[in-house]
Formats: sequence, C-alpha cells, structure tokens
Amino acid sequence: MVFSSAIFLLAFLPVTFILYYVLPGRMAKNVLLLLASLLFYSFGEPVFVFLMIFSVLLNYIFGLFAAKGGTKGRAAVALAAVVNIGILCVFKYTDFIIGNINMIPGIKLPFTGIVMPIGISFFTFQALSYVVDTYRDNTLVQKNFFNLLLYVSFFPQLIAGPIVRYEDIAKELYNRKADAKDIAEGFRRFIFGLAKKLIVSNAMAGVSDLVFDNFSGSQYNVVVCWLGAIFYTLHIYYDFSAYSDMAIGLGRMFGFHFRENFMHPLSAKSIQDFWRRWHISLSTWFKEYVYIPLGGNRKGSARRTLNKFIVFFLTGLWHGAGWNFVIWGMIHGITLTVEDFIKEKTGSKKDHSVIGRIYTLFIVVIAFVFFRAETFSGALAFLKGMFTGFDFASVSVLSTMITPWFIFVLAIALLFSCPLLGTVKKLTVERGGKLGRVFEAGSYAITLALLAFCLLALSTADFNPFIYFRF
Repeated sequence: MVFSSAIFLLAFLPVTFILYYVLPGRMAKNVLLLLASLLFYSFGEPVFVFLMIFSVLLNYIFGLFAAKGGTKGRAAVALAAVVNIGILCVFKYTDFIIGNINMIPGIKLPFTGIVMPIGISFFTFQALSYVVDTYRDNTLVQKNFFNLLLYVSFFPQLIAGPIVRYEDIAKELYNRKADAKDIAEGFRRFIFGLAKKLIVSNAMAGVSDLVFDNFSGSQYNVVVCWLGAIFYTLHIYYDFSAYSDMAIGLGRMFGFHFRENFMHPLSAKSIQDFWRRWHISLSTWFKEYVYIPLGGNRKGSARRTLNKFIVFFLTGLWHGAGWNFVIWGMIHGITLTVEDFIKEKTGSKKDHSVIGRIYTLFIVVIAFVFFRAETFSGALAFLKGMFTGFDFASVSVLSTMITPWFIFVLAIALLFSCPLLGTVKKLTVERGGKLGRVFEAGSYAITLALLAFCLLALSTADFNPFIYFRF
C-alpha cells in the first residue's frame, strides 16, 4: 500500500485515524497502530511480514543481552550485526554476488531469483540501531516485544523511511499526546508531501523517464541529455522528500515526532553541506554506526579519508545491488575528500556561496546519472551524450512532453527547492500578528485545495511508485 493511493487516502488512513482517537488508553491505541501497520505492510508483502516480525523478534532478544553490557553485551551486538546484515545480503545481494562470481571464466552459477522485501534496508537498519543503542545506554532497552515491533513496523516510516532511532520516540511509545494543532499541522505536512509526489515528482518523472528509457546512444543532443539528468535530479528529490514529508506528517497526527530528513539539499554550497541536508537519517546512521566506530576524524587525515570511502561505498551499495550505485556513492566520497584537502590547504572553513552551489549541483546531477542508469555502461554512454552530443539538428524527444503545464510545475519545483517557505514563515508566523495569522489560514486553505487536486489526479494518473520503495 502506498500513501498516494485511493485505498490509503479514502479507507486505510481515515479508518485508522478515527479508531485511534475513539479508543481509550495508550495500550489500546498502540495495539491499533501495530495491527494497522502490519496490515499496511502485508497489503503488498503478505509473506514478508513474517520475515519482518521474525527480524524484530531476533533484535528484541539481542537487545535484552546487549543491555547487560560487558562481554555478553558486545557479543550480542556483534551477533546482531552479523544476523541483520546477513538477512539483508540474502534478500538483496545474493544474485548480485552470483553475477559477479559468474564473471570469472569457467564459472556459471544459477541465479536464485530471490525477491527483495519492500523496505528491508530501512527496517533492518532501524532494528540494528536499536540493539547498538541499548548496548550504549541500557536504559533504552525495551522489554515489551510488541512495543518494539510497533517501533520498527509503524506504517508512516516502515517502507521508505526516515530511519527513526529508537531513543527519538522511546518516550512517545508510552506517553504521547496530539492536540488539535498537532493534528492540523501533521495533516498539512502530509498533504503538502502528497502534492509534491503527485504534482511535481510525477511530472519530472514523465520527462526524465522518457529520456533515460529511450536513450540508445547518439540520438540525443547535449540539451536533451542535460535536461533529462536535471529533471531526474528534481524527480528523486521531490519523490523522496515527499515521502518523508508524509511520514513526518502522519507521525505527528498520531503523536509521534520524527526528525527532519531533508533540508533543501539542492541549495547546498558543497557536497559536505549536501549530505547535511540530503537523507539526513541515513547519513546520520552511517556516521553514528560506521564512521565514528571506524575512528572518524580522530586518527589522522589518511584514516579519515579511508573511513569516508568505506562509508560512501556502503552508502551506494545500500541503495541498490549494482556497481552503478557504488559509483554514485564513491563520486560523493571522492568529492568530499577533495573538499577536505582544499579546506586544509587554504585554512578556509566556509563554503563559497555562488561557486559552491554551482559545482555542487554539477556533481549531484552527474552522480545521479549513475543512480538512474540501469547499468554502468549505460551511465557512461549517457554522460558521453551530455558532453559530446552536438547534433542540434536532431528532433527533440522532449517537444511533446514539455507543455505549458510542465513548465509551470518546473517553475514550482525550482522555486521550492530553495528554503522559500521557511523564509516566509520566519517573516510572518514566527513574528506573530495579523500577517502571521493570515499566512497560517492561507496555508490551510491551500492544503484543502491541494487535497482536492490530488484526489482528482489520482483518478487519472498512472501508478508511479516511490523510488525508494526498492531499497
């Protein structure tokens, strides 16, 4: 089940929401959310819901031992890492590994055809972080299995994040309250996310998919290739940030507060700044559970560089079982290393505004070509078109797609990729007064209009799943 579907918007969400506020007591509400979450996941993965429950059960046991500390605690954490990563590798990387082995002359192993459960990368990382955190702070240990299962399976963030650390919502599992303001703001955040997906992301996808899916060498000139890459960058940003907005909004409607996952990354002044703003929950996870344990910045520049390469190699591999994803991650890792080197040599700790934004966008767009392309060779061919395709006499495949409506949506996408709303909010709501009240009232009026528009769009739009469902 997806957020941007009629069955979710018109049946699942309203029924769950009404029952939640009708039922008395925290325990009854938690049971409802747990059952709703399992139903939500089993709607598309009826078999793999048992895998998720089994995974949570194992991590529940690991957490109990990890909280004891000492030798038993360290052993529990080590075993949890092996088991969780092992489960992830079996379902996500088995055929990738076999494919690489088959490149050795004389070896031809059969592929398994194992189907990857939706969201396994997210709920595996989330469960593993719980075990590590209970070892670091045994007061976090959860002795009620069903509460831990709710934490991992809670439907707003289950299949595409953000990756929520247990300590961030531990208290809210037992004691939370959503007043009218929380519900209203959560609803508004959800609808804005829904509109980002159905209006902006899907429009960008229509054009970028046309370019990438029909690319076969030299038939596209540099303009078409660059526009395809740029539109894909906008597509993946609005697609994933839309899901995060909806997850954060839904969580707030039920009394849970998730951290922000995107902070206008396309306005970043450097690649380092980009990763402070892009998929924050994932970059924080790798920092807390991989980079710092490897030594972080504490063991000299050479070790720091190695640690970053390891992190971005794993970051790329986390996104997909393919070398093109690894290359995407390593482009960011190499660029970060160059930035560190330049800052060390110049002694400057500031990012240059205009130049930094231009070069950051350039790197981000180029890297996303590897992310989007089906193969490594396909990515290289597309990059060649971006820099050598000067046959402007060819007919543009975009001519039928770039309509006045698309141009309008593109203008909105470019405008809201910058922190425009945050600036307006600071000048109005946070200062209070009549102007702030007008802005708030107007935002809710726009929310209702967007909801009506989205419902109309659902009746005519083709199914377009979220990109991060496959991770």
